[in-house]
Amino acid sequence: MSSKNLSAPLLLPRSLIVSVQAPEGSPMRDPDVIAAMAEASLRNGAIGVRLESPEHIGAVRRRCPKALIIGLWKRSFPDSAVYITPGWREIQEVWSAGADVIAIDATARYRPGGQELAALVQRAQNELKAPLMADVDCLSNGLIAAALGCQWVGTTLYGYTEATAAERPPAWDLLKPLRQQLPATTGLICEGGIASAAEASRALAEGADAVVVGTAITGVDLQVASYVAKIKG
Repeated sequence: MSSKNLSAPLLLPRSLIVSVQAPEGSPMRDPDVIAAMAEASLRNGAIGVRLESPEHIGAVRRRCPKALIIGLWKRSFPDSAVYITPGWREIQEVWSAGADVIAIDATARYRPGGQELAALVQRAQNELKAPLMADVDCLSNGLIAAALGCQWVGTTLYGYTEATAAERPPAWDLLKPLRQQLPATTGLICEGGIASAAEASRALAEGADAVVVGTAITGVDLQVASYVAKIKG
């Protein structure tokens, strides 16, 4: 049984969400491996997992039927830098695969084919009744996303857009202003660059309702490469 009957904003009591993803070409990208890492995360106290691609969402939903799944689909298009669930087709596929919350790029950048964020949010909520997590890069985009109806706002793209390229996550500068200016009913998620339990605790202390941690927990490829690079000097 999925958690789709639950109210998304109520599921963030100072908690951990684990991003269970693997890069293209990695043996860790196998759906069964992703599902096993997701189950291990949930068994050890994570309230949910963030997954990329309908294939991985479906694999985790089958293995962990009661899991809270934040789903997205990374797709690249030649006319846009937006790649996190960029359009209507991706929104539909993520939802159909079994996600409880759909994560979408909610920056101000041009979307593939000229699709508009406001129209996508409205359609997702009217036709699918789907809760949305807005991945943003700055305060203004977070506030716009909440005003459009996104139930969660995450700092996922801080440091990863043209406008914030000079910044480096975690988004410490964003958390307090977002919490102060977002509606109380909008969930605030700190995602990006959290590399330790101490940093996760700091994010919660500075206003986040939940913290998403990926590479530091499940990023075997990047973690091993980093260790090897440091050892070799």
